[in-house]
Amino acid sequence: MTEEQLKSNTIDNPELKTNGAVGYSSIDTFLKRVKEKNPGEIEFFEAVKEVIDSVWELLEKHPRYLHTNILERLTEPERVIMFRVPWTDDQGHVHINRGYRVEFNSAIGPYKGGLRFHPSVNLDILKFLAFEQTFKNSLTTLPIGGAKGGADFDPKGKSDSEVMRFCQSFMTELYRYIGPETDIPAGDIGVGRREIGYLFGQYKRLSNEFNGVMTGKSAESGGSLLRPEATGYGLVYFVSEMLQAQNQNLEGQTITISGSGNVAQFAAEKSIHLGGKVVSLSDSDGAIYDPEGLDEEKLAFVKHLKNEKRGRIREYAQKYDVTYLENQTPWNISCDIALPCATENEIGEQDAIALVENGCRCVAEGANKPCQPKAVQVFLENGLLFGPGKAANAGGVAVSQLEMAQNSMHTQWSRSEVDTRLQEIMRNIHSKCITHGEAGGNINYIKGANIAGFIKVADAMLQQGLV
Repeated sequence: MTEEQLKSNTIDNPELKTNGAVGYSSIDTFLKRVKEKNPGEIEFFEAVKEVIDSVWELLEKHPRYLHTNILERLTEPERVIMFRVPWTDDQGHVHINRGYRVEFNSAIGPYKGGLRFHPSVNLDILKFLAFEQTFKNSLTTLPIGGAKGGADFDPKGKSDSEVMRFCQSFMTELYRYIGPETDIPAGDIGVGRREIGYLFGQYKRLSNEFNGVMTGKSAESGGSLLRPEATGYGLVYFVSEMLQAQNQNLEGQTITISGSGNVAQFAAEKSIHLGGKVVSLSDSDGAIYDPEGLDEEKLAFVKHLKNEKRGRIREYAQKYDVTYLENQTPWNISCDIALPCATENEIGEQDAIALVENGCRCVAEGANKPCQPKAVQVFLENGLLFGPGKAANAGGVAVSQLEMAQNSMHTQWSRSEVDTRLQEIMRNIHSKCITHGEAGGNINYIKGANIAGFIKVADAMLQQGLV
């Protein structure tokens, strides 16, 4: 369909008129339309609103985006796949879970995004994550589109055999829709090396191919070195760039981190390497406060505790005789820098106020949208540096794409080469945020990240026609 045909199909709708051209007459009109089309999907709506708030001024300056109704096209996933996942536990009981894959946008490359196994997984959360992933992947400048998937399955407390049976059942359906040039899943919450291994093994068994269909694999299965570290390391590299723009660095800074999984562990590790003092970690039961700060020995204990023993963070408090904050988060602890690395919406308005009152000067998202909109507003109103997840935690997907490149060449780069490329990617992402987000000496990283991500995807969609 040509642009003229598109206009003729919609020009009689008064809500789609902007100075005589096709497009939404106001931001509120468009957001109302999104809410009507996606009832009850709060997470997805908030993600869309954040992006549209950032790019609306750009759209008014460049009406070609409005004329071709790019907003509605960008906020509608290209494909949503939902399926049943039957499996048996070790006692032979049958269980049924629901599996998903949201292939949101492939304008700049094959779909790319993680799989999440957690009881909270639903279509709303996955659409939000896939929408965010589209712009995050665009920011990396690498040729990858946006997707997300998973299941409402909880691997916590399950045996290896139970997890294997679930993963094999899940992949038996999913493998029909993915491929190294089509859709390349990775890990996310609840999907680590163990789950990736089982998923990849079943894909290989069904397809009779050993290829780069999944990333986050072990090195023995063709994975990239530094992939487990990538999100946490990349987060800290991005924070370092933010501080350098203010003539500061990480050395001597007090850092609070939430979570104690992959991202939190390696964010802590890189922060320690760069001279920061990490004083907290957490899990779903509570948080620890170690005023002396974690060191290599303490961090090694955390890795063993969470990765091998699958224990609880309270055991750290017991071993090192530090404060355990039961059923609490670390956001009431005094700090210079806060790195939320647990899950979405973990920092609310009151948490944000507490961080400001306790002297925090920088917040960067290691998880996907861990800061609620009102919390972000508090940070911006009080002049804190704020690194949104689509920019700050893009290191994981960046190294996933580097893994794809290595797989396609049947080679493996050294840790130092991957690390150098990761640092360069995070530096480039920061530069793009400044280019589009700097005004009056201040940097709005949310606006910068959203505009930079939007332009690349939207322009590719316009070049490819109405598809």
